[in-house]
Amino acid sequence: MNENIRIAGLTALALLIGTTAVHAQVGTLTGTRQIEDRIEDVEDDVQDDLEEAEDPYRFGNPEFRPGFSGSASLGYSGTDGNTEEQNLTIGARLRHAQGPFVQNLGVVLDYSETDGDSDQEDIFMVYEGNYYFNESFYAFVLGRAEFNGLADDPDASGELAGVPLADRVKTDGFIGIGPGYRVVNRQDMTWRVQAGVGLSYLEFGDDRDETETGYIASSRFYYRFNENVFLTNDTDVLNSDEALRVNNDFGVNFKMTDAFSTRVSYLTDYNEAREIRTDNKLGVSLVYGF
Repeated sequence: MNENIRIAGLTALALLIGTTAVHAQVGTLTGTRQIEDRIEDVEDDVQDDLEEAEDPYRFGNPEFRPGFSGSASLGYSGTDGNTEEQNLTIGARLRHAQGPFVQNLGVVLDYSETDGDSDQEDIFMVYEGNYYFNESFYAFVLGRAEFNGLADDPDASGELAGVPLADRVKTDGFIGIGPGYRVVNRQDMTWRVQAGVGLSYLEFGDDRDETETGYIASSRFYYRFNENVFLTNDTDVLNSDEALRVNNDFGVNFKMTDAFSTRVSYLTDYNEAREIRTDNKLGVSLVYGF
């Protein structure tokens, strides 16, 4: 395995033309708009980090609306003048729930070009299916695929410029299946483990491909000390002919007040195929509102 619209009403439109357009022009020239956008990005990233620790899968078998549900988003920008650029991003999330069987599918498409030449043609897909036999025992299927449409283009620009075709990953796919079990399932503490067998497929820019079988195991632990403090410890292990890889994400969330929340995390990544086998990363996410 490889390392890895908006529709506005007439009032809103008038407001947009009368005020926002002027602000956007001034903000672009002075740099304030870029700073505001960056602040929003930081806030979104931190909030995601805090919320992911309490995903619904930690607490028993999550109940979803029967049938199909989901969301889709699209972002486009285009410029002309000194440089002609186009950027398109499409994302979709689809869920289907029927009785004990819950399936999730996510797709992202990234495309960009400069002066008529493609800079990025990427597609990302992920699938997850869970069948719950009872409150404790379930079976899972995990699938992931990434496609780089420029990997076999010897004249590709951007990040691929100068990279040999043999070192470019054109297709990166993985599928794994196995059983899972909830060892503990209380309001203050949950722990589930799962293990199975997986198959990965890599295709490179020179049309060479590799297939590898691996064994996967995961642990998801959650413990709440009180209504303001809880910790999580997520572990993933992958063992294959190529190497043993272990990823562990330990984090503690604190809600000091209604306005102040923080998460401290420590991520450990081990890969025995590397010269320096272990990488560690300390992260601090903080949200304060006033």
